[in-house]
Amino acid sequence: MEALRKLERVQRMLSFMEARGLSFNDQGSDRFLAHFLLFLVQPRGIVNLEKRCDLISELLQKISAKILEEALFFVTGEDSQQSYVELPSESYLENKIKFHQSEAEDIPMIGLDAMQRANSTLEDFCRSYFMFHEMDVNKPQSIFKFLPVLSFTESYIYQLDTLNEKDLHLSSQDLISSESRDDNLGCILKGVADQSVTDDLNEASRPDPFNPLVHILQCQGLLTERIRTELRSGAEYWALERKLCRLLMRKKKILIEDVMQAIHVKSFDYRVLNLLLYQLRGQEVNELHMEFLSVSEFLVEVSDDLMMLQTIASTYCECLSGYMELQQRQEYWRNALLKLKKSMSNYQSVWIPNYH
Repeated sequence: MEALRKLERVQRMLSFMEARGLSFNDQGSDRFLAHFLLFLVQPRGIVNLEKRCDLISELLQKISAKILEEALFFVTGEDSQQSYVELPSESYLENKIKFHQSEAEDIPMIGLDAMQRANSTLEDFCRSYFMFHEMDVNKPQSIFKFLPVLSFTESYIYQLDTLNEKDLHLSSQDLISSESRDDNLGCILKGVADQSVTDDLNEASRPDPFNPLVHILQCQGLLTERIRTELRSGAEYWALERKLCRLLMRKKKILIEDVMQAIHVKSFDYRVLNLLLYQLRGQEVNELHMEFLSVSEFLVEVSDDLMMLQTIASTYCECLSGYMELQQRQEYWRNALLKLKKSMSNYQSVWIPNYH
């Protein structure tokens, strides 16, 4: 898997070089430069990026092809002709990546921590959703009959959520100073290392995290297009979470539309479990129940964020923290609360009177 990660990093760097106009349109040259830039931005040692630029700029004035040949012979005892090897083609590397990905799809890994975290969601799902399937949560056979599929699916989602949280933690550590650099090589390195430049490239190059789960559900005859759509909502939620958190860490403005969309898609796992339960029981999806539960999930997410804000004021939560970051002045803050109140009132006026 380490070899796969190295190949993916090279491909990302090649994409970055092309996007920034650094490509020479020569496969061998571009791949050499990609490896060189990856080496320069490695987060190790005490030499910062600016110092690295100065060192490289000074060194390039002193070296030549002859010196490099002497260095090669001094280190390896080989001349340059002996050391040349044919680099693998881009198509070969792409096929290698696809092979490793397909190989990984057959072995989805779920940790004990993810299973333990999934337990509370499964318990809540059974207590809150079984009634819509005319199932008795107090009868063990009702739970254990479908538990393997439901538990595996929710645990898999929590495993991905854990990986996403680690990604966010690493992103917060990798933020670098935004001080300008005058030399061209410095600008290139800053562009590579600054997450704000490479965010879009990284998101675009991410493989679908649900591929292994989709494969298993398909083999079990449980996969539907509706379930696929909800899983895509999960990937969208994590992408929005990464985007919002990075903007908050950089103290930049965020869009209220992104905040609201994150709240709407956050409970995708409940909808996936609900749709799976319809499949497991061989029943048609009740659209009225799905619509009602979607509204209920939205209100629950808002309520959870409000509770979180009350108890841990410094912790980011998708709802009001986003609004507060957007609204620095008093009148903006008041407008944000009014928008939230209006959104909740709209849902309540449509559904609550019908379910008293």
